[in-house]
Amino acid sequence: MNKLIEDLINTVGQILLGKDQQVRLALTCLFAKGHLLIEDLPGMGKTTLAQCLAKVLGLRYERIQFTSDLLPADILGVSVFNQKDAQFEFHPGPIFTQVLLADEINRTTPKTQSALLEAMEEHQVTTEGETRTLPEPFFVIATQNPLSQAGTYPLPESQLDRFLMRISLGYPSTSAERMLFQGVDPRQRLNEVEPLLNLKQLAAIQAQVNEVKATDQLLDYLQRLIEFTRSDESYSLGLSPRGALALLKSAKAWALLHNRDHLLPEDIQVVLPSVAGHRLRGVHRGGQNASVSLTSHLLNSVDVL
Repeated sequence: MNKLIEDLINTVGQILLGKDQQVRLALTCLFAKGHLLIEDLPGMGKTTLAQCLAKVLGLRYERIQFTSDLLPADILGVSVFNQKDAQFEFHPGPIFTQVLLADEINRTTPKTQSALLEAMEEHQVTTEGETRTLPEPFFVIATQNPLSQAGTYPLPESQLDRFLMRISLGYPSTSAERMLFQGVDPRQRLNEVEPLLNLKQLAAIQAQVNEVKATDQLLDYLQRLIEFTRSDESYSLGLSPRGALALLKSAKAWALLHNRDHLLPEDIQVVLPSVAGHRLRGVHRGGQNASVSLTSHLLNSVDVL
């Protein structure tokens, strides 16, 4: 399995240059059956990452461009009256897919954002009084622009909590940007990407995540981290039980990604900024830089032993 995962990372890395860590975190999120939020400036490769992941995983892919006039029905679907049969027929929306790219999710209203809540938590949607199950796997990759940009709506805490992880791609390396200047656009290779994983293999990997072992000492460390966020005066909002479970499952997926069947403290430390950063709230409000400061304070303040 290790070779298969490395092949996945290398293939995506040929399209998204110099972002191996972010690709590993994205795969960790998928293997842990979570959803991924990518926050960054426009033009940093967020959409490219989503497209490439869907291709190498061989999953059905849909993209929704979130705009200020988007309605919940545009996502979930709508019933249309069929005159021939004299009855309403449900026309599924783009959410009925396996990989859904919610592009610039914070450019639409909270009402439309909330259309994803049930789908992300329960893998089903309820429309017009009927509940419909979504395909498996169901993986939402949402992108959002910094809130300082015009025309954005902040995601409410309930929506943020549905995302297992939040990552940022950042600027490209000097060598990667030079390749772009020289006319080498890796995105042109997207159409050549072949699936490297099938549904059975993906389901097997996701099932193995739960089998990764965590010792009592490791769980003690995890609980000290959680308790620190709830008691230290730097935090106005600590990690909930759901956030704690998200941290544990993400750490297990990261360990499995690195071909281990047991957890190390380093696994928790690596995934913690991506899992906890968008869930923690400080006494003084701030953006992503404040989240980085809060997670660094947490890791530096709690001893492993």
